[in-house]
Amino acid sequence: MAYLDYNAGASARPEVVAAMAEALAVAGNPSSVHGPGREARRLIEQARARVARLAGGAAEGVVFTSGGTEANALALAGCGRARVIVSDIEHASVLQNAPSAERIPVDGEGVVDLAALQRLLAADARPALVSLMLANNETGVIQPVAEAARLAHARGALLHCDAAQAPGRLSQHLGELGVDLLTLSAHKLGGPAGVGALVLADPDLPLAPFLLGGGQERRRRAGSENTAGIVGFGLACTLVEDMDNVTLEICNMRDWLEAEALRRVPGAVVVGASAHRLPNTSCLALPGLSAVVQVMALDLAGVAVSAGSACSSGKVGSSHVLAAMGLAPEIVGSAIRVSLGVGNREEDVEKFLAAWVDLARRKGFERASAA
Repeated sequence: MAYLDYNAGASARPEVVAAMAEALAVAGNPSSVHGPGREARRLIEQARARVARLAGGAAEGVVFTSGGTEANALALAGCGRARVIVSDIEHASVLQNAPSAERIPVDGEGVVDLAALQRLLAADARPALVSLMLANNETGVIQPVAEAARLAHARGALLHCDAAQAPGRLSQHLGELGVDLLTLSAHKLGGPAGVGALVLADPDLPLAPFLLGGGQERRRRAGSENTAGIVGFGLACTLVEDMDNVTLEICNMRDWLEAEALRRVPGAVVVGASAHRLPNTSCLALPGLSAVVQVMALDLAGVAVSAGSACSSGKVGSSHVLAAMGLAPEIVGSAIRVSLGVGNREEDVEKFLAAWVDLARRKGFERASAA
């Protein structure tokens, strides 16, 4: 199988698996004061420092969660801001946890409209929480988060950033972005699924827990910590700190994939092509050919891609992201996401191209050519 769905999740790195296996042998609860408990606590605090280093923050500001979804929910619910503003292209874990939030539109390339954000902030004096992702999981389009943070802070608002897609691809440094809260997810960067973090730029920022029942995570998230998962998360953060050469190779593969896709199938469309994007992500459309058909046909050909977000319980639905960009319905319904990672080679891209072009030809796309 040519796995081209790294934005949905990357397999755990071998070093991560080994470290987690060792941590699973530690019997202590990290909240216990005896020796085994202190050892579990030491492992968690070591991992906390590693996550903090990746985010450019203080270890005391790292709150471990069950994943990016919980981290987003905690940011939205815990800050105590009655007014919430989110972009139209946020992940469902933001949109569904803030159903009454005011919305910031995006342009045709999927970039948030900063002038619209400025108008929203000026229209109401109440302190707000603004949530803006760093890079979109479907299109790869990178958002002007630092500029949005400056606008938010000028109006007394906080800025939360879902940076789950960033590590190993672009900087998610708190100081560079100027954000107040940052979401990270372990399985996006070679760690285990089921672990994430909300990182606070100010460790003393008031944050009310919505999971109650214990004093863990400085009373910001109740429940015994997942020691092995957190250990794996911390090590994965360390492993992606020096990815420049790998990222360049992946970017070159992505650019080659898109150039060949457009050359071999002239009717194809690359969504967000003119915008600044993640180096590994391509959103490709065959106008009029269902994304569901493409995903299923590619799967049968041994190629794994996705359509829309991968967080919909196996369902492939219409993309709210592409609809928010104002794209034509025939493009919205036909776009698939190809996302590359450290395990991919040129033969994986060629396998995708061969299967995708063959499908296009069989479905009547004129001039589609195999090479």
